[in-house]
Amino acid sequence: MSVIVVGLSHRTAPVSVLERASVSADDLRKTLEELHRAETISEVLLLSTCNRVEVYADIPRFHPGDFEIRSVLARHAGMAIADLSDHCYVHFAEAAAEHMFSVAAGLDSMVVGESQILGQLRVAYALGTELGSVGTVMHDLTQTALRVGKRVHAETGIDRAGASVVSVALDRAEQALGHLEGRTALIVGAGSMGALSGATLRRRGVTDIVVANRSLERAERLAENLDGRAVALTRLQHEIANADVLVSSTGSTGLVVESHLVGARHERPLCVLDLALPRDVDPAVAVSPGVTYVDLEALRNGGAMVSDAEVDASTAIVAAELQDYLIAQQRLAVAPTVTALRARAKQVVDSELARLDGRLPGLDPADRGEVADAVRRAVEKVLHAPTVRVKELASTPGGDQYAAALRELFGLDPAAAESVAAVKKQTGEVR
Repeated sequence: MSVIVVGLSHRTAPVSVLERASVSADDLRKTLEELHRAETISEVLLLSTCNRVEVYADIPRFHPGDFEIRSVLARHAGMAIADLSDHCYVHFAEAAAEHMFSVAAGLDSMVVGESQILGQLRVAYALGTELGSVGTVMHDLTQTALRVGKRVHAETGIDRAGASVVSVALDRAEQALGHLEGRTALIVGAGSMGALSGATLRRRGVTDIVVANRSLERAERLAENLDGRAVALTRLQHEIANADVLVSSTGSTGLVVESHLVGARHERPLCVLDLALPRDVDPAVAVSPGVTYVDLEALRNGGAMVSDAEVDASTAIVAAELQDYLIAQQRLAVAPTVTALRARAKQVVDSELARLDGRLPGLDPADRGEVADAVRRAVEKVLHAPTVRVKELASTPGGDQYAAALRELFGLDPAAAESVAAVKKQTGEVR
């Protein structure tokens, strides 16, 4: 198995690096095509969200493929490869498949259990399919991951996380402020949690929504969807003074809202909902008069977060599905060898029947047919046990060695065997 994932996420990189590495919708096609043109990459899929940038690829050799992916990502981010690599993670083979399954299940998200990542993975797959960068390997991997993600959300309570966190947080805001109709809300962070918060605030009657983000362009896109307005982070103090509710979820590794930006709220109470991990808001704001501070720890204690039991159940599903996927992939890897073996047997039978025709040109066609059928049945019976057994053994540790032994014993050409199922790039097409 030669699948690799090279990426960076909210777990490994600060927001400033993620924003530089993030691939916008306008650049996705160009970046994916650049990756696919590389000789060191057979198939590739690019997943870019506000909290992660990941390249999944099928590569003939590890080091050249890994270097090429890092090079493309670094050029796009305008960074040196070494600087970008400080924030990257790499998973290969089984670990790469496990990572994609965990991502699809929401287990690797900033807020565990959010389901938006499933849609984002579908979009990445659709673009790769459209451009021809997704072939057999990426198709099987991604479709399995999507199915795993849907199963996790269907069979566990993990999908309550994102919506539950926002809903319970706003319940706390209503307890502190009363109804939210006609209130003003400031959303700090334009990612998936900010979008969900904005939509929920609208449903609860908030009439004025302001979106602040490090990237003003992203703030403007979200504000447009919410019928609100966008501001830069430099405007935080002014906007906080005019807000009733502050919801922050940037994914930054440091504080975004310092305590001095909030101050006392004697005349106009403020509810601060810090939905970021780690915190965006200095907890010291909680001592300011008129300010109610709620963070993820408080929501967890109130039962809003995904429980450890739900995470464990989701992880168990991912592990079981991963095992099934790996077994299936090992069996598929043996298939070209079995096909080549049967093709070699057919060549031998056809050759011997041709020699028989030369030695006995007057042989009755019916007799000739009986002889041919008998020979083919005999060969089929001889091949049946080893071909069935090698498929069974493929799912055991070191199962690929049995296919290698078959190729060696029967003089099969490994390149010819692999070509039966290999995905080749010719003139930009995946076959």
